[in-house]
Amino acid sequence: MSEHAITRRSFLAGSAGAVALTAAAGYVSFDAWEQAHADDGAQGGETKTVHSLCNACSSKCGFTAYVVDGRLTKLIGDEDHPYAQGKLCARGYGYSQIAYSKDRLTDPLKKNDKGAFEAISWDQAYSEIAEKVKAIIADKGPQALAMVQDPRPSGKYYTKRFMNALGSANVYTHGAACNLSKESGFTQAIGAASYASDMENSKMTMFIGRSYADAIRPSSVAELQRAHENGAHIVLVDPRCNNSIAFADEWVPINPGTDLAFLLAMSNVLVTRGLYDKQYVADNAVGFEDWAASLADCTPEWAEKITGIPATTIARLAVEFAEAAPAASIEPSWRGAFGCSYANSGETARAICLFNTLLGCWNQKGGALFLPSVSAGEVDAEKFPAVPKPEGKILGSEEYPLALSSMGVNVILADKAREGAVKGLFFYNSNMAAGYANPDYLAESFSNLDLMVAIDVQMSETCMLADYVLPDTSYLERLELPEFVGGKVPAVTLRDRVIEKVHPNTKPVDEIFSELAEACGVGEYFQFTVDELADAQLRTVGLSLEGLRQAGGTARFPEKEYSYGAAVKWKTPTGKVQFTSEACEKAGLSPVPVWVDPQTKPAGGNQFRVIGGKQAIHTHTQTANIEPLMEITKKYNLERVWMNADKAAQLGIADGDEVEVSNEEHTGRVRVKVTQRINPEALYVPSHYGCTSPDQHTAYNVGLRQMDFVPFSIEPGYGGACTQEAIVTVKKAGA
Repeated sequence: MSEHAITRRSFLAGSAGAVALTAAAGYVSFDAWEQAHADDGAQGGETKTVHSLCNACSSKCGFTAYVVDGRLTKLIGDEDHPYAQGKLCARGYGYSQIAYSKDRLTDPLKKNDKGAFEAISWDQAYSEIAEKVKAIIADKGPQALAMVQDPRPSGKYYTKRFMNALGSANVYTHGAACNLSKESGFTQAIGAASYASDMENSKMTMFIGRSYADAIRPSSVAELQRAHENGAHIVLVDPRCNNSIAFADEWVPINPGTDLAFLLAMSNVLVTRGLYDKQYVADNAVGFEDWAASLADCTPEWAEKITGIPATTIARLAVEFAEAAPAASIEPSWRGAFGCSYANSGETARAICLFNTLLGCWNQKGGALFLPSVSAGEVDAEKFPAVPKPEGKILGSEEYPLALSSMGVNVILADKAREGAVKGLFFYNSNMAAGYANPDYLAESFSNLDLMVAIDVQMSETCMLADYVLPDTSYLERLELPEFVGGKVPAVTLRDRVIEKVHPNTKPVDEIFSELAEACGVGEYFQFTVDELADAQLRTVGLSLEGLRQAGGTARFPEKEYSYGAAVKWKTPTGKVQFTSEACEKAGLSPVPVWVDPQTKPAGGNQFRVIGGKQAIHTHTQTANIEPLMEITKKYNLERVWMNADKAAQLGIADGDEVEVSNEEHTGRVRVKVTQRINPEALYVPSHYGCTSPDQHTAYNVGLRQMDFVPFSIEPGYGGACTQEAIVTVKKAGA
């Protein structure tokens, strides 16, 4: 380990409180960090502070880094950052160690004829990659090239610019394995990809398959706590009683994959009893009568047989919503319930928007809000020339017409590679091979490529499959483009360079793609530095790079502050909330949301449906190789799968037993947590473990990998990866 690394001992000293807090608030205070680093200032030396953004998850919370003689000594969450509000979560502190990790990629690598990686120069890497890119374009055209990236401030700009400059429209986020179905379904109903629930001012807020205390954005956890203290009725609808129960009043242990039936039944109660806001629906919606007619058979009694939730509970919750309206809403959720999970995820998202519409809660205090945002304007076209728009559409848009093109259906690239339609794939900050779909299916698909390039900070499973691996700097070692954050008062924030490069032969994302573009013959679109572009973007909103630095890394736009009751401009084809969708009908779905069965269902006995989800100390596969965070995992046995206590008793399984989990895709062993905090049909497999890259020495072979058990499947119409359509059998190991 580098002498500069945050030691496991010192981190855990400050994380003892963090572990306790993850069960409740889920974030770490400055006091905990300061206690862990009480001796930092004793040695003296030159101290500098830098405001930057975390990279442990997609929230990108702001922090102030303290650097003594070039060494990172502590982080403090920025008070002014909308998501941090003075705090970071345990992941935020732990992931800072990535810069000093002994498993960092340090040089460009090429896979040789024996399948082993050898270090090469940047010039050789650029030259050979460019030669293959040009050959693919000459043979198949630019649409045979594709990029998958997990959006970060600079990454989402440079990856798209690079691919578009080559003539390819195939730029994908991680969305198909995260929130594609949710946001695409929302868009069909309300013309917006998301919204915010005004929890702290609400009388009632329902969460479906989402846990703020496990996610975690400190501001969200704090708002949930305030909502609870203000007397809001907080309901968790989830197969697993997650850690947000600390601030909730009620847990509804629904059968996995049946949220849509639950929503249709609650809607039935509001419509048939006349408890919905009739005037609001008449003024703001189209197709209501068609949907209302389709709800006739969706009674609470019908839904009870599907969801496992008593009809009386379903009816009661619907009535309580009506009584609380318009200061009530169903929170928009994310990945766990219907972001990308089932064959009915997109339709579940539509149904949520329609239920909220029945409450008349849009832009009402305590309801569901469309918050303002700010974005960079046009920059100097001579200095930053626009890239010609690619001629072709993004692959997958025809097969999955409801999917948002801004995300794309990344998992379709597996099939396109098998067909030979895609011959070259780039990955930036994406571990698709381990976390997006069935790893064996993806690996077999990628073996058909002529070129696979992965850019990362550590040797992920995706890197292991690549022909070339290019070493990125850690987020602490680079400046990135401004990050614009929506909210009640929108803001712009900055990821700035905190420390100098730890490994001299690594490069930041802006340099990698600029130099790769030059090698590929499209360098004319990259004749600027990231500093110049960041400053130019900020000047379009009345700021500057140096000015934002002096302002503490975050600047707000009070003139854009949100106002309750603002009229909503529905950005749908009809200009209204769409209870019926022509696009859905053209995609082969019902024009109104109706019940759609999941693809799979456990048959009882020792069969379970696999569900995943984040823990408060990890972000899927990204943080598992961080020593202090994995130390917490091992200390508290967090890699265990969860099984319902009654089911476990029937199977002769006790808490802590090793069990064998198997289906046609995979067989693995792990210890089990036996608890009443999970639905009897579900087996919870934390989504962070099961690393198969031996170069990730901390994460390697710890726990099971959820995706190993998930058959390759794509949700019709919407393009989600169906990450929870997996049935497994479980038995005591050795039985």
